[in-house]
Amino acid sequence: MLKKSLLIILLLFISGCSTKHPPLTTVNSVNINKYLGTWYEIARYEHFFEKGCKNVTATYTLNKDNTLKVVNKCTKIDTNKKSSATGVAYATSKSNSKLKVSFFRPFYGDYWILMLDKNYKYAVVGSPSREYLWILSRTSKLNKKSLNKILEKLPKLGFPTEKLIWTIQE
Repeated sequence: MLKKSLLIILLLFISGCSTKHPPLTTVNSVNINKYLGTWYEIARYEHFFEKGCKNVTATYTLNKDNTLKVVNKCTKIDTNKKSSATGVAYATSKSNSKLKVSFFRPFYGDYWILMLDKNYKYAVVGSPSREYLWILSRTSKLNKKSLNKILEKLPKLGFPTEKLIWTIQE
C-alpha cells in the first residue's frame, strides 16, 4: 500500500512539473467600466454548455458589490429556442485581467483576458489550462485585420486554431 501511495504522489509531482506550454500571460490592465456591456462571440472552443448554439452573446454589468453580473445568451441551431444563463464574476488580480466566473455556484472557472483591443472592440478570453477559449467582439462580425492578428497569436499562446468553432451570428 505504501509503494502504491508513493507511486501516486510521484506521478502527481511529475505531471504537475511538466507543462506543454509556457505560463499564460494576460493583458496588463482592464478597465472594467469599458469592458461592461454586450460582447458577441466570434469563435470558441466547443463545450457542452454552448453546444449547438448560434447568436451567442455575453453581457456584463456591474453589481453593487463590485462583482460582475454575466448573462450569456444563445439560440439553439436545431430548434431556434433561445436560452440564457446568469452568472457572477470577480477579479482575482489588481489588473482585472484574471477573473473567476461561476454559472454553477460554488464552482468557479478561470476567465483570463489574453488579448484586448485598445478601444475595447475585441477581446480574447481563455483559461490557463487551454481548455476554454473565446474570441469576442463588440459587433457580430470582426474585421479581417483584427481576426488575423488574433489567429496569428493564438498558437504562440498554446491555443490551436483548428479547435475553434466559428459562431453563427445572424
